Amino acid sequence: MTYIQSNKPEDECVFCFILQLPDSPENLVVFRGEHAFVILNRFPYTSGHLMVVPYDHHPSLELLDASTRAEIMELASKSIQVLQQVYCPEGFNLGINIGKVAGAGIAEHVHLHVVPRWGGDTNFMTSLADTRVLPETLEDTYQRVKDAWQMLVT
Repeated sequence: MTYIQSNKPEDECVFCFILQLPDSPENLVVFRGEHAFVILNRFPYTSGHLMVVPYDHHPSLELLDASTRAEIMELASKSIQVLQQVYCPEGFNLGINIGKVAGAGIAEHVHLHVVPRWGGDTNFMTSLADTRVLPETLEDTYQRVKDAWQMLVT
């Protein structure tokens, strides 16, 4: 988050700030829906780690209207389809962390994580050095996911 937060005003939400930028490898937005958008996680657990984020700035899911919650789930489903096509993962973790004590890194703006998983995708680097090793750059991941997303919706 240091990278994103250093490029935004001190008191502005990272997700709200990102929405002001054009979609590109710099802001990592791969799709904009009516009530929510899909973005790559800048600090992913695995390649293809996406987040589905509502446009409305609220800290918790129940504060969103029903159409926004429905679109978040639909975009999560489409995210799974795209990631299956691009990466062929063996499984997925989907999760929403509400509140800092629950692990939310950006607690003020609720979002859903879509994380592709493979058997053995964790290694000693994460456990011992708090470092993740990914097989491709975020820019490459962005382009692969964005291209697959466009093919899915057209």
